[in-house]
Amino acid sequence: MTLELKAVASTAEGRVHIHPTDLTLEKGTMNVLLGPTSAGKTSLMRLMAGLDQPTRGRVFWQGRDVTGMRVQDRKVAMVYQQFINYPAMSVYDNIASPLRLMKVSQSEIDRQVRATADMMKLTPMLDRKPLELSGGQQQRCALARALVKGAGLVLLDEPLANLDYKLREELRVEIPKIFEASGAIFVYATTEPEEALLLGGNTAALWEGRVTQFGPTAEVYRRPADRQTARVFSDPPMNFTPLVKRGNQLDFGGGVHAPASGEFAALADGRYVAGFRANHLALAGRHDGNAIEFTCRLGGTEITGSETFLHLGRNGDVGSNEAWVGLIHGVHDLHRGTELKIAVDPSFIYLFTEDGALAAPASYAMAG
Repeated sequence: MTLELKAVASTAEGRVHIHPTDLTLEKGTMNVLLGPTSAGKTSLMRLMAGLDQPTRGRVFWQGRDVTGMRVQDRKVAMVYQQFINYPAMSVYDNIASPLRLMKVSQSEIDRQVRATADMMKLTPMLDRKPLELSGGQQQRCALARALVKGAGLVLLDEPLANLDYKLREELRVEIPKIFEASGAIFVYATTEPEEALLLGGNTAALWEGRVTQFGPTAEVYRRPADRQTARVFSDPPMNFTPLVKRGNQLDFGGGVHAPASGEFAALADGRYVAGFRANHLALAGRHDGNAIEFTCRLGGTEITGSETFLHLGRNGDVGSNEAWVGLIHGVHDLHRGTELKIAVDPSFIYLFTEDGALAAPASYAMAG
């Protein structure tokens, strides 16, 4: 059982929503669509489901061309951010509703509803109405109704976005278990890199309607193919700064140098862009002796309770293209405009070509 998109593209009123895309999703896989708002995640899902028809390209299900087939004739289930349940029906009847439309026998409906409710931990709530449930239970009800259809393709469009933190964490743990039990192809859209990493499986990074990279989630995170993928798969987005490689040295400008060792040593001399994630920045003095130090000016802080975000500008220019964000442990009472020494361990630095392609991964990514 496979879903294949072959050169699928979507254009409306002269605007490209999805650039030509090739994707193959296999039976029993979790596939995450990761990208910011308006990256094209929902548009791509609608093409997969048959809710929209591609401007060009073909969609294949189990080797059969289903490009023009109505969504009603496909074994597809979709769950959205909003809790789409029938408020006047019990949880039992909500879950049973697709089976009744399919004219399944009552005994089989009862068996499937109870089995699905058990998997979703809804058995004690079967007689309740959706509005009597918590937000997480309501979303479980919507998921159960989607799963009971026996759909080979289950599309989840940011299904946890409207839940509070505790419920999101609970369902993030449960969804991979549900997915394993169903054996369907799952496609899960999210804006959050952390959620993609928690779900595992495969990830397609999207930016402005393009799939910039697709592969095992951990691999895409650790070895982004280009700067755009690295930006998408980092929260906050990856920090970048230009440099020049000359022989066995990396010159970051402003008197900051580092040895070009490991993968960097084999690169041709020339201009590159260094990239490093926010959590790989540290305050000077809180790192080992191999770190590269930059002088930055603090543009502001955001304290989360256990961590502090630092908004930084290299060489004192917070508004420049080299505005960085650092994420450091603990609560730090730092004043806007303060000059700080910021350190980066070279093992966490990626190098990209000037046109954005990955030139050399961070050495930590090679070790895992």
